[in-house]
Amino acid sequence: MSTAPNETPRPGAAGRPRGKAPAGERLADWADGRLGLYALAKANMRKIFPDHWSFMLGEICLYSFLIIILTGVYLTLFFHPSMNEVEYHGGYVPLQGQLMSEAFRSTLHISFDVRGGLLMRQIHHWGAVVFIAGMFVHMMRVFFSGAFRKPRELNWLFGFLLFVLGMFTGFTGYSLPDDLLSGTGVRFMEGAILSVPIVGTYLSFFLFGGEFPGQDFVARFYTIHILLLPGIMLGLVVAHLILVFYHKHTQFAGPGKTEKNVVGMPLLPVYMAKAGGFFFLVFGVLAALSAVAQINPIWAMGPYRPDHVSTGAQPDWYMGMAEGLIRAMPGWEIDFLGHTLVLGVFIPLLVFGLILVAIAVYPFIESWITGDKREHHILDRPRNAATRTAFGVAWLTVYFVMLIGGGNDIVATHFHLSINAVTWFVRIAYFVGPVIAFIVTKRICLGLQRRDRDKVLHGRETGIVKRLPHGEYIEVHEPLSQEQLHTLTSHKQYTPAEIGPTVDENGVERKVPASEKLRVKLSHAYYGEDSQIPKPTVDEYKEIASGHGHH
Repeated sequence: MSTAPNETPRPGAAGRPRGKAPAGERLADWADGRLGLYALAKANMRKIFPDHWSFMLGEICLYSFLIIILTGVYLTLFFHPSMNEVEYHGGYVPLQGQLMSEAFRSTLHISFDVRGGLLMRQIHHWGAVVFIAGMFVHMMRVFFSGAFRKPRELNWLFGFLLFVLGMFTGFTGYSLPDDLLSGTGVRFMEGAILSVPIVGTYLSFFLFGGEFPGQDFVARFYTIHILLLPGIMLGLVVAHLILVFYHKHTQFAGPGKTEKNVVGMPLLPVYMAKAGGFFFLVFGVLAALSAVAQINPIWAMGPYRPDHVSTGAQPDWYMGMAEGLIRAMPGWEIDFLGHTLVLGVFIPLLVFGLILVAIAVYPFIESWITGDKREHHILDRPRNAATRTAFGVAWLTVYFVMLIGGGNDIVATHFHLSINAVTWFVRIAYFVGPVIAFIVTKRICLGLQRRDRDKVLHGRETGIVKRLPHGEYIEVHEPLSQEQLHTLTSHKQYTPAEIGPTVDENGVERKVPASEKLRVKLSHAYYGEDSQIPKPTVDEYKEIASGHGHH
């Protein structure tokens, strides 16, 4: 810019002395000199993220977790975690003059007398349900696509722990109001603790501060709910995200996608803008759901009394499997060294724990069976891992069968059935259902593999029927594009493990460990002839394509 001869030049572009940076820039330089923020941002702000819709499942979990924390902070300002008995004189007229705990009274106060309190309670509760549901579906996506394989086994464990801790955080959370419904759930938990052999009574007295319900469990659950479990979960979320950044995202097979790259959009500005919009979308959906769909109306249940049980009391869906196992189990009891062992409760809890452990260690089991030590960044199509997919569906079958068992009384009354008939159905389906689901799912996966092979060799059916000069009718097939061919043939096919020769060149017999025999058998079960359809070879494709395979 030029200036008039007698005009004094302005100090700088923004009216500041030349050579002096704006305050914000100086602050950024100061922080960068001490924290290295510029180099960190430069290295990570352009990180590429795949754009597949299924990756949003993890984002729903993250955003609902943040919403739970935000609404939980608001609720703690008004909640009193005390079991001291008081008389109610609040805004809810039907309970005027009733004796109840301070915890129940403060929850009523939040619901009826605090501006926006009921909406915050409902957002908090719905957010917890959506968080655990999102974790459940997200873990299934990771499982069925094989995203848990090396180097992501630890991230699978972190996600699994988040899911389990979320279950117990939800349980402690809905137990805090001290209403009749949540009190029934706490009573159920007390019975489960008492079933632990030898030490069950001591554990119960320790948790409840004496004979159930005691005077301390709300205060103790409150500390666990707002401090202990969320703190651990927050640390796991941070560790989970760090490993996602470090390992890079997985991606589905496609042109240009390899084990050494990621195809997608950069974190800044594209992905950040999408993530920000998606956060407010999740928040908006939760707020709308909370405004129109009532959840946990404690005033309809009333305060908890140990001698009362609310009609139709059911656990939250994520605890339904544990209760279903106990309801379906016969009421077995034995006497052992002067102690009564309640096997009808302890065995189902033991089975529930073993199922959770099996889910947690599955990545290591599959890695041991395959002997695969390679890193995997390309996801499997579930049909191409037939045995794994069948196991997943079998587990889901167990879960939903036990969910029916957890509400056997509701199922019986709503469908006018005998509760004994429902219970026996659950007992039988628990053993038969997973086997049927495994077989059917595996056959479906193999059928889809055959269809993919046929598509590669013969192309896509167009629905056009053509008559040849000699009178033969054929359906015209359209050859697949290179992109489609790549998607259908890029998956890795494993060769089942073999024991190998048991006698060396000197005639000395080699002892084969039992673990190795088991691994070979499982490997054949996973990748034998009955578990995967061979991919078309290049020669087969050329032979078909060069002849009359594509009409």
